[in-house]
Amino acid sequence: MNGNRFWTTAKYLFGLYLILTVNWGGYNYLRKKLVLYWRSWLTRDFLGKYFHNRAFYKLSQSQKEIDNPDQRMAEDINKFADGSIAFFFDMFYTCSQGIAFSAILWRISPTLTFILVIYVVSGTAITTGLFGRKLVKLNYKQQKKEGNFRFGLVRLRENAESVAFYRGEAQEFNQLNYLFERVFRNFKKIIIYQELYLEAFVRLYRSIPWILPAVIIGPQILAGDLDIGKFAEAQGAFHKLFWAMFVIIRRFDVLVDFVARIDRLAEFDDFLSKSTRGIPRRSIQPTTINTVEDEGLTIQNLTLYTPNYQRTLLQDLSVKLQTGQGMLIRGMSGCGKSSVLRMLAGLWDSGQGTIIRPPLEEILFLPQRPYMVLGTLRNQLLYPQVNNPISDQELHQVLQQVNLPDLAARFDGFDSERDWADVFSLGEQQRIAFARILIAKPKYVILDEATSALDVKNEENLYRNLLALGTTFISVGHRPTLVKYHHLILELSESEDWQLKRVKAQASKNRTTSISIGDFQQRRYQA
Repeated sequence: MNGNRFWTTAKYLFGLYLILTVNWGGYNYLRKKLVLYWRSWLTRDFLGKYFHNRAFYKLSQSQKEIDNPDQRMAEDINKFADGSIAFFFDMFYTCSQGIAFSAILWRISPTLTFILVIYVVSGTAITTGLFGRKLVKLNYKQQKKEGNFRFGLVRLRENAESVAFYRGEAQEFNQLNYLFERVFRNFKKIIIYQELYLEAFVRLYRSIPWILPAVIIGPQILAGDLDIGKFAEAQGAFHKLFWAMFVIIRRFDVLVDFVARIDRLAEFDDFLSKSTRGIPRRSIQPTTINTVEDEGLTIQNLTLYTPNYQRTLLQDLSVKLQTGQGMLIRGMSGCGKSSVLRMLAGLWDSGQGTIIRPPLEEILFLPQRPYMVLGTLRNQLLYPQVNNPISDQELHQVLQQVNLPDLAARFDGFDSERDWADVFSLGEQQRIAFARILIAKPKYVILDEATSALDVKNEENLYRNLLALGTTFISVGHRPTLVKYHHLILELSESEDWQLKRVKAQASKNRTTSISIGDFQQRRYQA
């Protein structure tokens, strides 16, 4: 009945709630800001490792199953950063509440405090031991299966035309339905363990603390040792302290998902961080090719293996390519033609011998299906260069040279944006790839069946432009029409044999070019 004390307390409480409101808004802002910056740092760190030493390529060729790296960088990192910050603040809240209310509860009943600690610790141990391992495993599988299902949908979209031509709708539907069925079945297991078993245990576990304070301090109140008001005070402190210490069980479903994402990111980071992977023991001694950066293209006593050292592709190859010359690599499918290009690009180094080549920045590689970047038409032509101050007029001249004179007009200029991989035919993509050569003017070019989708006339036009640049180049191809644009021919066989032939061009009376094969080197080995 103290009026002054009542109104003073009311004022204090009103001011306190105003401060708490401001603090709560500041807390949410700070928390989201921390998540944003941590995700930004982690994503850039993973991207740096992903592109360092072409780890993205090694990952695609790896025998170790690192599924859906895009999902791990886009989704798992975000969930990890958010979960880490949330868990940190939960523990901070737990500690602050524990310090505040344990003192109150201890003053009323030390026995009740001990019982609460034992109760929370035992409940946490039961929850993590009985449900934790199973739910972490299920959540890990769920994220993998969700990623596979999403990848299947993206793959169908990217190959829609091919599927339509083959009339493969039924097979694609069955495959996607199978992937979704795996998502569905695994999620059913998560629901059973998480929403049925775990939720039933948590409900029972949370209901007991409503009875415990009365059971423990009830006899003291009935005996007159404690005032009845202490019961409400003890019960309030008990529940506040219990709720704070209950954090692991209370957020167990979130923590399970959090731990599963940690496992996925740790596995991914482990792969990216290791520069060399363990090589299984094979009959072939694991060795690596010595690469020397210098002018010219020279291969000395090269023996090339597959990355897993299970097969020898060729043995003791030696060839030197003079400046401005071209070499054509031919052979049956599977004999290792593209493997030689991967070796020159530094993608494969399983083998013996020495390669002398210029820095990779001076070499432009043209695959059979050129890479179409996201961005404008100008970006397509300048790729992989970033800041090339070439004028629109010069770009038009280059497009004339590759027989695409109206390309810019078709798409309203060089700054238009499209999904270029779907817009351009494969033949147009290959001519755009040659336009990149004419713009970049590299000293060295590697072409992997870069004209396979073109007619003979367009092929001749592109190779004549390439010869006019004085570029040193290596081609892989099957067409006999390619021979006349090269000075050397490297014939590979499936049995590790190779032949190196020199091409001699002779002018005939009708002013066309006839080709003869001159002296050649040859090395044969029994597989």
